[in-house]
Amino acid sequence: MKSSRPSGMFGFSVVWFGQVVSLLGTGMTQFALTIWAWQVTGQATALALVGFFGYFPRIVLTPLAGALVDRWNRKALMITSDLAAGLATVAVFVLYRTGGLQIWHLFAAAAFSGAFGSFQFPAYQASISLMLPKEQYTRANTMLGLAHSISTVFAPMAAGALLAFIGIGGILTIDIVTFSFAVGTLLIVAIPQPAAHHVAEAKGRNLLSDCLFGFRYVAASRSLTGLLLLFFALNLLMTLSGAVLSPMILARTGNDELILGTVQMLFGISGLVGGALVSIWGGPKRKILALLAAILVTSLFGNVVLGVGRSLVVWGVGAFLTTLLIPMANGASHAIWQSKIPIHLQGRVFSARILIGQIGGAITIPLAGVLADRAFEPLMSGTSALARGLAPLVGRGPGAGMGLMFVLFGLLGAAAAIVGFAYRPIREIERILPDIEPDDPAEPDATATTR
Repeated sequence: MKSSRPSGMFGFSVVWFGQVVSLLGTGMTQFALTIWAWQVTGQATALALVGFFGYFPRIVLTPLAGALVDRWNRKALMITSDLAAGLATVAVFVLYRTGGLQIWHLFAAAAFSGAFGSFQFPAYQASISLMLPKEQYTRANTMLGLAHSISTVFAPMAAGALLAFIGIGGILTIDIVTFSFAVGTLLIVAIPQPAAHHVAEAKGRNLLSDCLFGFRYVAASRSLTGLLLLFFALNLLMTLSGAVLSPMILARTGNDELILGTVQMLFGISGLVGGALVSIWGGPKRKILALLAAILVTSLFGNVVLGVGRSLVVWGVGAFLTTLLIPMANGASHAIWQSKIPIHLQGRVFSARILIGQIGGAITIPLAGVLADRAFEPLMSGTSALARGLAPLVGRGPGAGMGLMFVLFGLLGAAAAIVGFAYRPIREIERILPDIEPDDPAEPDATATTR
């Protein structure tokens, strides 16, 4: 019986296009609400906390999400995640229209959306492996990266251009429409499910044990543990600076929304260029070496340049250098894990990977704002000997302290990459761990119409 719904690469492309549209709407809302929150509070902490409340629930619930993805219908989980994000946007829209929107409402909406969003990534990634043959994985993963880059390029530009005409309420309306479109594409596409005996086995296991399985699996390998701790450190360091990018630029430009939008757009353009180059090239043979080199260059040149910048030109160069090699780094990292972890274990192991690798970044999002407002900004606005010594590097006054954060944590990120080169279990991970064998074929989408 053949499904009448789109499947395979065509089906994936339909879902991908829905996500592109949805990400554009989400990016426009994030840009507009960032401007609103900065105008209302004038504090980096408030902006950082919005990111924290969206990020932290997503990370904490990931182990549970990974275990449930192996048990439940993955299409239903993706649809539920999109609907929850849409409901959060509707709530913000109603509060804004009635004049009752406050900063804590953004915290609550971000937490609600983030909690349901924890199911999105593991369900999406696991579905790719079932929808497509192995030879199309690279193309699909590149498309996913390009979707985010497209949003980064065009969402700030579109939001900046439309804000003066339709306001924040109009931007939120667009976001609601794009969420609906994404759900529609998921409804019409056939998404296979894991092999029936794997699903039955998963349902028979203890849920708590399944949530912890990925951690035990990673801990049994020095190579996987080392690689994961490297990403933990990098995400912690990069978040400490990246969380204050918007307030740094707004502070240094007198709230110039156009400059902020242009810099954010350049991040996306660089990601598009990097993703296209990797897609054409096919990626490096020694993935771990390329991954470590990309981290070193991104930290040393991208972040440091952003920190010392005081003009659109310099920030643009920093933005371009920061994200140019990210597609290669992400692609290499994902390929290493995907080739070493059995497919029927990937949901649980990848969930542990996400939690450990990114929880450092989630924890430090609010800390970044506090450090900016309470430590680095007062330091560079003062007259101490240290401030005078650092002034030629990052300047003085509003935004200089946050610039110093970029420089400092960028240098520490480069040091972490050097540690990765020096530690053999990480440097030789591709030789130490054997590649996996292909897993069982998928079951058809039970929700698909057949004929």
